[in-house]
Amino acid sequence: MGEFSILIGGQAGDGIKQAGNAIARVFNRLGYWIFVYEDYPSLIRGGHNFAIVRASSERISSHRDGIDVLVALNQEALDRHSWRLREGSMVIFDSDMAKAEGLGIPMSGIVKRRGLPAILRNAIALGALAAALGISLEVIEDVIKATMVKRVEENLEAAREGYGIASGNHWVAKSRRVERVPGGPRPLLTGNEALALGLARGGMKLYVAYPMTPTSSLLHYIAAHEDELGAIAIHPESEIAVIGIAQGAAYAGVRSAVGTSGGGFSLMVEHISLAGQAEIPTVIVLGQRLDPATGAPTYTKQGNLFFAMFAGHGEFPRAVLAPGDADEAFNLAVEAMNLAWRFQIPVIILSDKHLSESTFSFDLEASRAAAAEPPKLWDGMGEYGRYAQTEDGISPLAFPGEGAVVKANSYEHDEFGITTEDAGLIAKAQEKRLRKARALEEYVNGKGMVSVEGDPDGKIAFLFWGSTKGAAVEVAKRIGARAIQPLCLMPLPKRELEGRLEGAERVVGIEGNSMGQFCGWLRCHGIQVDEVVLKYDGRPFAADELERKIRGLLG
Repeated sequence: MGEFSILIGGQAGDGIKQAGNAIARVFNRLGYWIFVYEDYPSLIRGGHNFAIVRASSERISSHRDGIDVLVALNQEALDRHSWRLREGSMVIFDSDMAKAEGLGIPMSGIVKRRGLPAILRNAIALGALAAALGISLEVIEDVIKATMVKRVEENLEAAREGYGIASGNHWVAKSRRVERVPGGPRPLLTGNEALALGLARGGMKLYVAYPMTPTSSLLHYIAAHEDELGAIAIHPESEIAVIGIAQGAAYAGVRSAVGTSGGGFSLMVEHISLAGQAEIPTVIVLGQRLDPATGAPTYTKQGNLFFAMFAGHGEFPRAVLAPGDADEAFNLAVEAMNLAWRFQIPVIILSDKHLSESTFSFDLEASRAAAAEPPKLWDGMGEYGRYAQTEDGISPLAFPGEGAVVKANSYEHDEFGITTEDAGLIAKAQEKRLRKARALEEYVNGKGMVSVEGDPDGKIAFLFWGSTKGAAVEVAKRIGARAIQPLCLMPLPKRELEGRLEGAERVVGIEGNSMGQFCGWLRCHGIQVDEVVLKYDGRPFAADELERKIRGLLG
């Protein structure tokens, strides 16, 4: 597998995100699959930021701890990441800001001499990186022209100077050269961008959110692309207002979605119960971060699984979906909209910071089949019963203004939505919700909601969910294990999952939390996990890190 890992680091305001994006697009144009991991503290100014761009001739969706090139815009970046260097790695650094062995470029002096803002040191670094890896200047120039909206000419001049200085340096002669590989370029999407596109493909016409990391960029993206997506974005005063607006729109027949993180989801819990009682289609993107409370909001964790599954009071059906990369984020967002409207339930898309803000190569062709599906609608005959009793518990939908009186009720109600405390009607209403839950479980079991990669007959099976996918799948392929990933966590597609596990002699659970929540959920369903590998320091699994842990575990 031909691949390169490049880390660029500096302080907030150095344009690290922009530079990482540009490096990713350079390799994308050369045919590589891309994954970009971004790490930054929750500070307005200052603090250490870095991005790891991994480019591979084979499909990837994780980063590695080891790197081939370290691009350091200050001494801190060198000091923090020198442990990642390995034999043959190269260092490119601002020689006015740091001391190291490698390709030193006086970046700060260059921007000062040219009268440019300090942030354009990243363009000088990009030019130097290209020269060091044997990438033509034309590729860099094309990427700058395509991605920069301000100071394009100044960025070009800075990149050319960095390229020129590096081209004559003796360190460049020792470096690896990048060769073009077959395929690509492919669309590059963050997890949040893929979710936005999937929600729109699923028919979303309204997105409501109060900004909260890591779903803030989902709101920003939809707001910036309202016309292309065919959806309106609203930012009200609180998360309670957020979900109330979305549910009001859904009552009127408008497909809507909301996004938040743990704290905001807490405020939405009452409305999740409302969705269960009033049977209002409600799609919630829950972006997990390191908590409880504020925790470390720009870092990641898979700590909200039980919260998502059990938030709300009472007994009512819901679905919890967990995508692991941009492709799954897109497809499960479509599925979330369809499930919510097919079953008239709350559906939670469980993302996290690592999925939401990382950048992936996106398989455009594989996404074309996903489409919005119509819900069960009232045929217009007779008196409309919003909560009509049916065999599968799903009542036909009608909307105000379409010839029916549509009564939505958070109180227990009869078939027509009229409040009741009659014992017989209360029992009938609950039995209707139970029938719907069974119909949902049956539907999920027949929907291909368990993904398997690696060796499908491997004696060792990894079980994981969400953004842990990237590292887990890669390690499974390396050691000949089967990588099993349920895409729907509630209801659990147990029948399909047990089929995928058949013949496995050793089952290893892998999760980004400290309690092994998913493994506990599996045990509730009678599925045993032999060992568990957990991580809960706010950082996602790197592929090489997980491989070391797994090999150590297996002996």
